[in-house]
Amino acid sequence: MTHWILGPGAIGRLLAHLLAPHADVTLIGRRLLPVQQTLTTPEGERLAQHLSITTAAALHADKPPPPAFVHITTKAMTAEPALESIAGVIPSTTPLVLWQNGFYVQPRLTHAWPGPVLCATTTEGAYLTGEDGVVHAGRGQTFIGDLNNQHGTLAQTLAEALSHAGLSSTAVSDIRQRLWQKLAVNAAINPLVALQGIRNGELRQADHAARVDAVVKEIARIMHAEGIAPPSNAREEQAWRDWVWQVVNNTANNKASMLQDIEANRPTERGAILGPLLESAKRHRLTYQELAALDQALTHKEAAQASLS
Repeated sequence: MTHWILGPGAIGRLLAHLLAPHADVTLIGRRLLPVQQTLTTPEGERLAQHLSITTAAALHADKPPPPAFVHITTKAMTAEPALESIAGVIPSTTPLVLWQNGFYVQPRLTHAWPGPVLCATTTEGAYLTGEDGVVHAGRGQTFIGDLNNQHGTLAQTLAEALSHAGLSSTAVSDIRQRLWQKLAVNAAINPLVALQGIRNGELRQADHAARVDAVVKEIARIMHAEGIAPPSNAREEQAWRDWVWQVVNNTANNKASMLQDIEANRPTERGAILGPLLESAKRHRLTYQELAALDQALTHKEAAQASLS
């Protein structure tokens, strides 16, 4: 089984390290990285490994055999351009696997790509340490499926391959529900910590906690309108609130990816995380004052940083 991993970020490099001993893996970026890469395990062990690393331009020149899967592990806003950069060297029937946060690129590529499009949502934790290192910060669970529930066998094949490589994975028929659930938690946590420059656990402070609860109230109404069930049997708004605070407690020391983007002066996934919620609220004629305020504040912060760069 051949895997191309498009996007050498934290999840992309983690996938490459785990899959490489078991399959033919190529990591694809906009520029070349050192082929000698290091994975730090959750237990603190450092494992050096030689990875096959190339660029989209080199693929066009070399014209290698097509892969069994193309994993797109870029940020949501660059997933479509990244795919376009290699579309000329893979058959249009090649299965894609989308690893993005939010619910933006998944429906777009599911509609646009002729071949199977699988979506993955994961709670694996990873972050980069320079050009040649990635830290597997914490083990989690990965769910894989497609939005139209038409490729269950393919999702099962991939889930088994990932699990065999050490990434605990399950094929599911309700991936849309799981993507929206993760989006809800990301929207309640990431924008606030990014704007305040704090770690997740600091949201428990009284002045931040009230804002979290106000955001969750809007999110709960949107989830209900979209037919997305909360992750427990409690009353809907309370269930969403309980789940968000459970994630805050479980990830108290984490620095959210959106905060990392702000600190690195990179564009955030604001559109992929807040955008679907705002569009849904408008469509269902729901109030979204808190979500709109977060979106506007992030827009202004990104614009201000861009003007200084």
